[in-house]
Amino acid sequence: MKLFNWTNIRLILLFGLVIFLFSFTSNRNESRKLTKSIVVFEGDNALFLKKETVNKLLIENNESASSIQKEKLALNKLEKILDSNEMIEKSQVFVSIDGVLKAVVKQKTPVARVLKENGSFYIDYKGDVMPLSDNFTARVPLVSGNISKKNNEKLAQIFRIIFDDDFLKKNIISIHVMPNGSLKMLNRNFNYQIDFGNMEKVEVKFNNYKAFFQKAVLDSSLFKYKKIDLRFTQQVVCTK
Repeated sequence: MKLFNWTNIRLILLFGLVIFLFSFTSNRNESRKLTKSIVVFEGDNALFLKKETVNKLLIENNESASSIQKEKLALNKLEKILDSNEMIEKSQVFVSIDGVLKAVVKQKTPVARVLKENGSFYIDYKGDVMPLSDNFTARVPLVSGNISKKNNEKLAQIFRIIFDDDFLKKNIISIHVMPNGSLKMLNRNFNYQIDFGNMEKVEVKFNNYKAFFQKAVLDSSLFKYKKIDLRFTQQVVCTK
């Protein structure tokens, strides 16, 4: 029995040709330069960063994407550069078949704005610090008072609850953290102060407030109150 025949030889030659063509095409494709770069913002909060800013991070020291060869791209490195930006939550960078460098960017979502004597900053949805933007000011509650690492996590939870609730997001405009850890809040359209109490049973207190508000707004009694007390989870106490 012959170890090699013409059929086997043809198969080996064909296989070798396929490998050669694949290698040649890949090398040629990698040596090509990019045609352009595109930045796409994911979600509805594409306001805090300009596309030009992200694009500059993508092309680094090059004047344009067309001066970069594909083989010199390190996509993982580019993603890390973008993700290190304080405005960006997550990014994905890839190159299309036609040589377009594309970055899909998800920006951070601010849920509160902290006011400090030495400056101001946002708290994002994950509870991390986010700087203010020159391009846009988020409409989120202003937070002041005794904010520390000790109460950061609980405060972030409260900020998320307000952000995710259409009623609370529209109405709660200010939160002050007292030295004992209790919270005072202000409503957008009425002059009363909300005495929220400590940061326990948060959802129960907010549900009580929403139920009270929906009932009181019908008879215009909300204009008469100076304080709405939510500290007692079984009832809402109002002071004129």
